[in-house]
Order: sequence, then C-alpha cells, then structure tokens
Amino acid sequence: MVSMTGYGYEEVSSEQAVVSVEIKSVNSRFLDLTVNLPPYLNQLESSFRAKITEKIVRGKVDVFIRVKELESDAEILADVGAAKSYLDAIKKVAEATGYSSDIPLSLLISQPGVLNSNKSYDVDKYRSMIEPVFDASLKKFIADTEREGANMKADLEAKLSKLEKCAAFFKEWQPKMEGYFKETITKKFNELLGDQADQNRIMTETAAMLVKYTINEEIVRLHSHLAAMRAELSNNPYPGKKLDFLCQEANREINTIGSKNQFAEVGAMVVEAKDSLENIREQGKNIA
Repeated sequence: MVSMTGYGYEEVSSEQAVVSVEIKSVNSRFLDLTVNLPPYLNQLESSFRAKITEKIVRGKVDVFIRVKELESDAEILADVGAAKSYLDAIKKVAEATGYSSDIPLSLLISQPGVLNSNKSYDVDKYRSMIEPVFDASLKKFIADTEREGANMKADLEAKLSKLEKCAAFFKEWQPKMEGYFKETITKKFNELLGDQADQNRIMTETAAMLVKYTINEEIVRLHSHLAAMRAELSNNPYPGKKLDFLCQEANREINTIGSKNQFAEVGAMVVEAKDSLENIREQGKNIA
C-alpha cells in the first residue's frame, strides 16, 4: 500500500552543470501528471512521464527538472545592421521630440534581434545528465509514499478491527432483538385476550414484526463487506478506489441497522460503527 502524497528531491553538481529533480504529489481521484522541463528539452518529457506512470497509479504529481549550466558554449552573434537601423530610428524620435541626451549603448543592445544566441542542444547529452538524478529522486519519492502507506495501512487495519467488533456485536444482539419482539407481542395479546389469545395470530404478528425489524440480512452483508475490506488491505497494493466503494456499501447496511434498532445498546454501537467507518473512508482517500 502506498500513499498518494510523497516527496523526493535529488541534486547533482558537475563541472558542466547543476541538475536537480523534484517530485511531489497530493491526493487526486486519478493520475494527474505534470512534467516541467526546460523548453529546449521538451522532447524528453515522454520518457520521464513513462517512468512515473510505471510506478504511480493515482495522485496529482508534479515533476520539476532543472538544469543550471556552469559552462556555456553558446555563440553570441551581433546584427550590426539591425543596431544601425534602431539607432537611426531612435535619433529621429529624439529630433522630433527635442530629446538631446546621448543614446546609451544599453538601449541599443536591448532591442530584439541585435544580439542573438546561437546554441545547439545535444539532447542525448542532457538525457545522460538528467536520468541518474531523476531515478534517484523517483526512488526517494516512492520510498516516501511507501513509508506513509505502511503507517496508513496499520491505522486502517486498527479501525477495521474496531468496525469488525461492532459487526460482531450486532450479530450477537440479533437473536436478543428477535426474542424481545416475540415476547412483546405475546405479552400484549395475553394482556388483551388472556386465555383466548390465538397462538397462530401471535405467530403471524411476530413474523410480520420480524420482517420489518430483523437485521439478519444487513448483518450478513456487513460482514461480507468487511471481509472484502480486509482482503483489499492484505492483497491489493492499490486498494484506494475499491475501499471507497466498500465503505459506501457498509455504510448503507449500518444505516439500515440503525433505522430498525429499538435498543439503546445497539444504537450506541451504530454510532461507534459509523465513526470507525468514516475514519476508514477519510483515510482511504489518501491511498492509491
């Protein structure tokens, strides 16, 4: 089990450049991946994206790849013709407006096209520089999600054990509830009719009451959902989506048990079960 939140950072310096890779993620229903690269290395995005999708199934993941070059082999070219044209145009504006100050060189060289950088980018060279740093950062990121995932798994299992105790309590109280209904109906008939009470009528009324208030089916389904949760936590490395669905189903059964309940003890346990289930659902939103 892994968490959807994680962080990994790695930085390596060489004589040529400083390369850093930062990977961080937060919760999301699906995989929402953004890879940020220097514009001249955009063609490398697909390869780094593939490495992420191999390891991560859900979460909003942001990857920042930065390259700070310490040595530049860029060739700077000056367009003298463009500079002269800019100078002539600026002089005309100065004459027309009565501006008589000297025209600074910084104004000319800041104009578009006067100074141009001519640099060729060897993509394979940059790939070889970035990949080891990326892999190290990704390894740290995965370790962080696994560490947090292990903590959440222990917490989920503890909450599920508490919920299983609630389900066992409901099962234990089911025959007590049915016995109470039978006893109550029989007592009312005897009070009203005495020895003339019709036993068949008592049985019919008792059966009708049990159909309305019995929680046997809900208990069976609740135990089934909890067993499925336990299996997901034990066997599925990415149980987040399935766990959310099972929480919805279990909540439906607990609500029905609460609506049929006639006992304070069962009502208190319904509240406890709903609290445990809500904790499981909220924690489940953090896992992949």
